[in-house]
Amino acid sequence: MIKVYGQVASRAFRVLWALEEIGLEYELVDAGPQSDTVRAVSGLGKIPALEVDGAILTDSVAIMTFLADRHGALTFEAGTVERGRQDGFTERVNDEFDALLWMAARHGRILPKAHRVPEVIPSLKWEFGRNMERLAAEFEGPYLMGETMTIADILLGHCIGWATLAEFPIESEKMQAYGKALRSRDAYKAVRAKA
Repeated sequence: MIKVYGQVASRAFRVLWALEEIGLEYELVDAGPQSDTVRAVSGLGKIPALEVDGAILTDSVAIMTFLADRHGALTFEAGTVERGRQDGFTERVNDEFDALLWMAARHGRILPKAHRVPEVIPSLKWEFGRNMERLAAEFEGPYLMGETMTIADILLGHCIGWATLAEFPIESEKMQAYGKALRSRDAYKAVRAKA
């Protein structure tokens, strides 16, 4: 049985969403970052962690990539041009959206107060909005890779949800509709129901 260590309101959401989309059975071990439960399986103490075949995998994108490759779902085949494009979108979302959201969270509430620089948050929001507008200009839909949903969509869908909660700008109606369509998926709703 696959075990996911983490919490729904974290990057573990992405892994759970991918598992639901693929249709795999799993157990969610509800544990927070740096908890004894998580540190017992991963020295980093970060979530999510995935236990499979007697091994522990970490990092939400690495875990989703593993699951997609193993089960031939939510991905294009390795070595194809389509997979290269998909990987490009995945890295772009990580760099241009996830990294900005994480930096804002760290400077807004996670880092010790003496190390926070909240003045950087407006700059991060501006950059996020600019990046979203550039992506919107290229986006043809219904997914990043056209007709095929991939892990890059799960990653971006999670970032759009996070951005909404953190009051980051998503002014493009096209990208708002894309986010809404992703949130309407049964797999997404199944994970939200676990919260």
